[in-house]
Amino acid sequence: MNALAQVPADFLHALGTLRKAKCRSELRLAEIPAPSRLAPYAVALGAEVFSRSTRPGRTPVHGPAAMAFSSENTPGSPGTADDEDDELATGRFILLHDPDGSAVWDGEFRIVTYIRAQLEADMGNDAMLGSVAWTWLVDALENHSAQYRAAGGTATRILSESFGTLAERPETIDIELRASWTPASSDVQAHLEAWCDMVCTFAGLPPLPPGVIPLPNRRLT
Repeated sequence: MNALAQVPADFLHALGTLRKAKCRSELRLAEIPAPSRLAPYAVALGAEVFSRSTRPGRTPVHGPAAMAFSSENTPGSPGTADDEDDELATGRFILLHDPDGSAVWDGEFRIVTYIRAQLEADMGNDAMLGSVAWTWLVDALENHSAQYRAAGGTATRILSESFGTLAERPETIDIELRASWTPASSDVQAHLEAWCDMVCTFAGLPPLPPGVIPLPNRRLT
């Protein structure tokens, strides 16, 4: 039996809408192995933003929906980073589907995301850092008219200090945002486009969406 025949029509439709998403060229986007325990059906995308663009490459697709979600149609594609490239932000976008629905999700689909970016260490004491990160998510979804409900998340600041032979390395601080929300339908194109813009915002790439508060002094080297 064709493997796609066992995949729910709603999930196949969602995969098709993901293929239509248009993301910024600075973003390297590719399918990665999806978690197998969170839902009966899932697809995951990984994103990276570097300080310099590189040639696009190819990455194998994974999971039961690989035939429907081919790398040739994936919006954006990863490349091989140059030795001088600096990673500005990284993230994961996971679309979960349970045909039986979930009371926790308040629906049959759930989007789970993770974004991490490095900032200047002296920003670690900024009490507004977490709320600004959450504002980026809400504004990105609104700017793309991505209808959703039951959104939640956490913003975490991680201070890194080096010692011993690495003592000369400067202190750094990373901001991490872990969030999830329920899309209003199986059409998730706008959700992926909003998330891609959000990753680029974390990376400090202009222009910022209207109404977004920028974080100053981004670490670019």
